[in-house]
Amino acid sequence: MLYQIYDAQRSLIEPFADMADATAKLYSNPHTLWGQMPMAQRVAASFALFHRLGKDYEKPEFGIRHVDVDGVHVAIDERIELEKPFCQLRRFKRFTDDTGTLGKLKGQPPVLVVAPLSGHYATLLRDTVRTLLEGHKVYITDWKNARMVPLSEGSFHLDDYVNYVQDFIRHLQGIYGNCHVISVCQPTVPVLAAVSLMASRGEKTPITMTMMGGPIDARKSPTAVNNLAVQRSFEWFENNVIYRVPPNYPGAGRRVYPGFLQHTGFVAMNPDRHASSHYDYFKDLIKGDESSAEAHRKFYDEYNAVLDMDADYYLETIRTVFQDFSLVNGTWDVRNPAGEPERVRPQDIHATALLTVEGELDDISGSGQTRAAHGLCTGIPEAQRDHLEVPGAGHYGIFSGRRWRTVVYPRVKAFIAEHAQALAAPALAAAPKAPARRRAG
Repeated sequence: MLYQIYDAQRSLIEPFADMADATAKLYSNPHTLWGQMPMAQRVAASFALFHRLGKDYEKPEFGIRHVDVDGVHVAIDERIELEKPFCQLRRFKRFTDDTGTLGKLKGQPPVLVVAPLSGHYATLLRDTVRTLLEGHKVYITDWKNARMVPLSEGSFHLDDYVNYVQDFIRHLQGIYGNCHVISVCQPTVPVLAAVSLMASRGEKTPITMTMMGGPIDARKSPTAVNNLAVQRSFEWFENNVIYRVPPNYPGAGRRVYPGFLQHTGFVAMNPDRHASSHYDYFKDLIKGDESSAEAHRKFYDEYNAVLDMDADYYLETIRTVFQDFSLVNGTWDVRNPAGEPERVRPQDIHATALLTVEGELDDISGSGQTRAAHGLCTGIPEAQRDHLEVPGAGHYGIFSGRRWRTVVYPRVKAFIAEHAQALAAPALAAAPKAPARRRAG
């Protein structure tokens, strides 16, 4: 019922938000009668702020039209490579007329970026993708809003997430022979599971795995996010945050963790900071500081755009990752597409190099949570493992912004380049023989 009430409230406010936007433009235009009135700029700023607070935020575009590769302008064509019920695999295809640059692009390594399915859209990694495109062929998992997926497509489970990742890895291997995988935040866990299962079956695994700010072992340096999952029972989450999608969406009737509840939780973590940010936006509009105002709009266009998550996936993630710690305890069984359970064994990975990245000030995935992957992947030789802690970086700083571009990306790029040549050829013959399949039980 809460979802229906929220949806009705949004429908009621939306026309007023649109009117506020139009009124703000009238008062901010000096060529109109309203724009010449006393206090016009302050009135315009007030209506503009109301519009921002009341509007509905749709999924943003990646909007990456071009990148510079060694000073050469390279055009980007964004396309859907694979379509699944709950996810699209997007490719950012690069084009140039410069023959020297074209040859360079063809020889660059392919990278699968696995984006989080934890509230925000994959466009949150726009800066990650844009930077990677300077030296890599880039694909990304673009997860769908569950309220837009009809019930006829079935439910979505954490096991399905793991199976999707394996399918995407195999797709890139089919094109390029092999690939590199980068996971940011939440997907570090299912990506490690996916690669582990492939290794246990004797399949070819990615050349490298880069894991950034993820809860591999959520027991280490627990944050507010971790504590909430531990303090509340599984039944509490099921009874208090799961609702059915209202009838005016394609996914009507689907059980989901609604995006608006997730957004409320995000804001509740730092309410003072968000209030100050909106007040600063109001003052910037009054002063005519359009540059600062536009920076505010860009940030909140992304931050306020949230998606619904299928209830089964969300609840299973809470239990598996944050309550039972199944990955680090060695008790996680994943059902493959045939419905057979397989035990996740990171120690079976031998032919994939591992890089972990953490931010010193990360308040979402605490210190040591991502680095814990090294303690699980004991089959990876020491020479093929590395760790980076970024001084002064918070959670978002390790994959977006100045520190990502100047500190993290050069290390990631060098790590991929170092191992691309050494491990590009199939290494299965040199790896210890693993059973064809490990089943639970």
